[in-house]
Amino acid sequence: MAPIGPVSKQRNGTGQHRSEWYAAHMGGTFNITMGDRGRLVVPAEVRERAGLGEGTQLVLLESPEGLVLLTRQQLLSRVRGDLAGVGLVDELIAERRLAADAEDAA
Repeated sequence: MAPIGPVSKQRNGTGQHRSEWYAAHMGGTFNITMGDRGRLVVPAEVRERAGLGEGTQLVLLESPEGLVLLTRQQLLSRVRGDLAGVGLVDELIAERRLAADAEDAA
C-alpha cells in the first residue's frame, strides 16, 4: 500500500509507518447506516471474509475507544490475550495475605 500524505510517513509506537500498520491490521473501512429497529447490515465482502453466515452470533463490545463487533470466538481470544500472564489466583492469595497481616497487626 503506497503512503498517502504526510500522516502516513509518521511512525507509530511499533516503528511501522502508520499506513503499514493500517494495512496490516485493518481489513477495510465501511460506512454503514443503522436501519429500522436498530438493525445493521454487515457488507457481503466482510461477511465472506469473516466467514459469517445467517444465524452467526456476534457480540457488540462497548469500549472506551468505541464499539467493536466480534464473533464469540474473537471475543474469547481477546479476553484470553488480555489475561495472558495474569495470575488471578496468585493476586487474590496475595491480597488475602495482606488483609490477614493487617488484621493481625491491629
